[in-house]
Amino acid sequence: MARLMSATLLVCGVLSLTSPVLPSGVKPDAKPDKQPAPPKGLRVFFASHSLMWYAPKPLDEMAEAAGIKDHKLIGLQSLGASKTLQHWNLPDAKNQAKKALKTGEVDVFIMSPISFPDQGIENVVKLGLEHNPHMRFVVQLSWGGGDIDNQDFPKGAFAKVNVEKTPEQLKKLYERNIKAGEAQADEINKKYGKGKKILALVPSAQAMVALRTKIANKEWPGLSKQGELFVDAVHPSAPMKTLNTYMHFAVLYGQSPVGLPMPGMLKKAKREAWDDKFNRSLQELAWETVTTYPYSLVTAAKEK
Repeated sequence: MARLMSATLLVCGVLSLTSPVLPSGVKPDAKPDKQPAPPKGLRVFFASHSLMWYAPKPLDEMAEAAGIKDHKLIGLQSLGASKTLQHWNLPDAKNQAKKALKTGEVDVFIMSPISFPDQGIENVVKLGLEHNPHMRFVVQLSWGGGDIDNQDFPKGAFAKVNVEKTPEQLKKLYERNIKAGEAQADEINKKYGKGKKILALVPSAQAMVALRTKIANKEWPGLSKQGELFVDAVHPSAPMKTLNTYMHFAVLYGQSPVGLPMPGMLKKAKREAWDDKFNRSLQELAWETVTTYPYSLVTAAKEK
C-alpha cells in the first residue's frame, strides 16, 4: 500500500511554540524510525466517555516503548455518553477529576465532550490553572454515535445505522461539531492562554473520516468494510482504538508514533491481516492527521 506519508517525515516535527506539551530534546532533522531523545514524561488525567476511556493503558505502553520515562496516569474518570459538564457536576465525594485538578499535580488534563460548546471544559481549565498555571488541556473531537454529527446527539436510529457511506457523505459527517469545537478552543485559548495556546484538539473524528474514506475507495488492505471499525453503532473496534490512541500520543508528546511496536489491543484482535504493516499504516495516518490539523498544536516539516 502506498505510504500515507514520506518516510522522511520528521518524527517529532517542528512543534508550534504554543504546543500544549513542549517536549525537550526535539530534533528537527530526526526521522520517524530514528527517535530523538525522549521528551519528559507527563502526568495525565482523563475525564472520558467510552469513545476514549480505553486509551490510557495503551498510551502507557506507547510511552514506555518510546523510551519516555515518568509518563504517569494520575487518574481516569469514566462516565458513559458524557459531557465534560457531567464530570464537573459529579458530587465532590465522587469527583476524582476535581480532586486531581486541585492538587496541581496534573500536567495535562484530557477531555472527551460529546458536543460543543461544553461549559465543563471552561470550568476545568479555570480550576486547573488556578492550581497549576503551567497545566495544559487536550480535548478529543469524537466521531458521532449512530453515525451522526454530535451536534444532533442523541438523535438518530441507533438500531438501523448504515456506516457504509460514500466519500462525499463522509466529508460532511462530523463537520458541524468539529467547527463548534474549534470555536470553543479559540475562545478558551484567547480568554485563558495569556497569548499562548493552552488547549489542543485531537482530530479523532477527522481520522475516522480519513480511514473510512480509504476503505470506501478500496485503499486500505486489511479492512474491506467501514463497519469493521465498529463493534456496534457507536463503539470502535481495535483498529480505530489503536489509531485514536496513536493520535493522543502524538498530541501529548509532539512525537510521531511511526515505528512503535504493535499495541496489545491490536494484537489481541488476532486478525492475520492486522499485521505490522497494517499497524504502521495506522501510525502514519495518525501522524499525518495530527500534523496537518492546526488545532492539534503539533506541526511537522519534511526534509528538503
